[in-house]
Amino acid sequence: MIEVKSLKKSFGKVTALNGLTFSAPEGQITGLLGPNGAGKTTCLRTIYGLLKADTGEALIDGVDANVDPLEVRRKIGIFPDKFGLYERLTAREQIAYFATLHGLDGESGDAAVQQVISRLDMGAIADRRATGFSQGQRMKVALAQAIVHRPKHLILDEPSRGLDVMSTRILRDLLRELRDQGTSILFSSHVMQEVAALCDQVVVVAAGKVAAQGTPTELCQQTGEEALEEAFVKIIGTDEGIAA
Repeated sequence: MIEVKSLKKSFGKVTALNGLTFSAPEGQITGLLGPNGAGKTTCLRTIYGLLKADTGEALIDGVDANVDPLEVRRKIGIFPDKFGLYERLTAREQIAYFATLHGLDGESGDAAVQQVISRLDMGAIADRRATGFSQGQRMKVALAQAIVHRPKHLILDEPSRGLDVMSTRILRDLLRELRDQGTSILFSSHVMQEVAALCDQVVVVAAGKVAAQGTPTELCQQTGEEALEEAFVKIIGTDEGIAA
């Protein structure tokens, strides 16, 4: 389970996280929604140890990212908001590099790499250099890097940004498959349709804290709206943290 407990993080006079608390259980997809500057990316980066919280805890299976960030990274897969690849390496070489970082080498590493290549239907690009890859092809490589070590937890920051329709469908299908296998999935997004279609629960973040939490249906019921987008606007518009 991913647990965020009373996280606070400031950058100078700017408070990015202000006591943020929520959990992302295993076997569920949890979406983070919020306006720009709400603290979503700061939260995700704190969970996987790129940032250190001022106070509070970011726990992966009880391990605090503030205390042992390397152990936390062994337990999670990270799908970044930009698919930065080494242009001169093939897709297979890039995935193998990440496998090695997670202690998979030799025959076990080769097997893990081949399995994820097959799983994502990457055979046609596996031994091509990344130069000239489409955004969808880059997405597949980045996703393969994130799951090659079979993590129990997957964190994604704006996963469908810049993807075409088919690439987005591939990504959504895989996330559902991973969820059904018991993976805890946490992702941030601005795409309401994506959140409504994928998420078992939604955490609305505003001014660095939770403004509302529940299933997409529950958030609509709480606000008296039929669409998640309208519910989100009402939640943010009436949130005291934003008004302040």
